[in-house]
Amino acid sequence: MYGLSDRLKPLSAAEEQVLLAVWECPAPATRRDISEKLTATGWAPATVLNFLYRLEEKGWVKGGKAGDWPMWVEEMRKHDVPEWYIESLAKIGYLFPKAHAVAYVMMAFRIAWFKVHEPLAFYATFFSIRAKAFDAAECCKDADALRRRIREIENNKDATAVEQDLMTTLEVCYEFCLRGFHFEPIDIYRSDATKFIVTENGLLPPFTSVRGLGETAALDTVEKRKGKTFTSVEEFSMCCNKLSQTHIDQLRALGAFAGLPETSQLTLF
Repeated sequence: MYGLSDRLKPLSAAEEQVLLAVWECPAPATRRDISEKLTATGWAPATVLNFLYRLEEKGWVKGGKAGDWPMWVEEMRKHDVPEWYIESLAKIGYLFPKAHAVAYVMMAFRIAWFKVHEPLAFYATFFSIRAKAFDAAECCKDADALRRRIREIENNKDATAVEQDLMTTLEVCYEFCLRGFHFEPIDIYRSDATKFIVTENGLLPPFTSVRGLGETAALDTVEKRKGKTFTSVEEFSMCCNKLSQTHIDQLRALGAFAGLPETSQLTLF
């Protein structure tokens, strides 16, 4: 079983995910309990165990046999650990250590600093990583249109989970616009596959901000456009053939093909 230790070292993203699973389990947690919490990752039990060993080496958890708990209790009482704390260790699946609290506060200060002093970097990171439902057709609008859409979802008692996630993203987009920034139209030459790019007065959305356009197709598009200058929408569509006609239509509606003719055919008459 595993419990928290007081000697803490930085964790990787995967290690943090395993640690969260430990905290979600009733204490004391077994390896089977922890593996069941991580079923969605597809990790084998041996992989989870390897992560637990790393966490133990870094001081975040303490491994031992199930029968060791009475020994731990006895050891804590020898060191005058309060009974309420011992009872909490046995009952609560998550205890917030001071080091973790400090780490959260430091992270909050860093985020706040960037939001105030480097706002475009903050918003580019937020929309690239945290925005669950960024849809360019919904989000790349002016402040008035964003506000109307937010009110529409708020007043809809039957709003879906997707719409609720969209509303959260729309609220950040609204704040973004009120601060004087804007989203540029997606650019078939400059847009990244998955990340928002900081421009002079705003952000350039990635291909994945197009509704239904997945990361695989976006990465393929960025790879195939390298070194090319397209003469028409038709040529772009044929070159970037992982994009469906629906994707092409949406890119057209979003202004990604501004100034580009539909076909490469010449009209002689």
